[in-house]
Amino acid sequence: MGRMVMQGRDRAADVRDVVAAHMPGYGIDSVVLLGEGEDNIAFLVNDELIVRFGKEDDPEGRAARAGAEARLLAAVAGVSPVPVPEPSFTVDERGCLAYFKLPGLPLIDADPLRRPAEVGSVAVALGEFLGALHAVPVGEMAGLVETDDEPMAVWAEESAQIYASISGVAVPPAHRPAVEAFLGTPPPADPRDLVFSHNDLGIEHVLVDPDAWTVTGVIDWSDAAITDPARDFGLLYRDLGSEALDRALSGYRADAEDVRARAGFYARCGVLEDMAYGLQTGHRKYLDKSLAALEWLFPADGL
Repeated sequence: MGRMVMQGRDRAADVRDVVAAHMPGYGIDSVVLLGEGEDNIAFLVNDELIVRFGKEDDPEGRAARAGAEARLLAAVAGVSPVPVPEPSFTVDERGCLAYFKLPGLPLIDADPLRRPAEVGSVAVALGEFLGALHAVPVGEMAGLVETDDEPMAVWAEESAQIYASISGVAVPPAHRPAVEAFLGTPPPADPRDLVFSHNDLGIEHVLVDPDAWTVTGVIDWSDAAITDPARDFGLLYRDLGSEALDRALSGYRADAEDVRARAGFYARCGVLEDMAYGLQTGHRKYLDKSLAALEWLFPADGL
């Protein structure tokens, strides 16, 4: 569907037709554009039903992606200790996936002043969540996701390129020596074993109850992969700090110290990537959280 949604007919009418065809009897009061990225365009129906269309040009690829993601979400729902989106319907030939919105607020949008005092319980819940995903036999998920095993040396090279493009406009001078020292240090050894994981567990994809600060869901599974178990722990460290990493690893049943050794590397690479993304897109909240994270990832007095 992708480009058919973008052109021609009124987009809201197109969404109404798809929902009416696959959820007969469901009354539609409102359809609004929820967001659009490189891969998908999403609409919100009645403030509760998300209807998403792939933007891939190739119809077969678009269909395959939608069907695979629906199967993935169903599989994850069977093992995850926290809620994940569960498909209401798919229209593979149109790259369409629909699911009811999970409750909660993205953690990136929750009160930043409360975050330091509240993230401990969030980190524990996310550590248990990652432990459950990582315990799934890789063979069970290999047909649903790809393998993402980019070598550490490539991560380091890409981070150096990102830093060169943003250092003069985004990285405060006090933090630059620590960044440059990191980039001049050989990266850790590549992981011995890979696991199934979310692979993009930044705080924009974690939903919380803004009053109780309990985790109410994890969204956006488009990057899920067979990958390094340290990858998502590194993103928690990047966004929430060292104490959150400690709490998340506290109940981790695998080799926590092996994971911790690489988590710091991913966190530091990730904060540079997020900073560049915030600058490129104008999404200030990504830049703001990255600047805050420099305090623990690249302190002014060194690593």
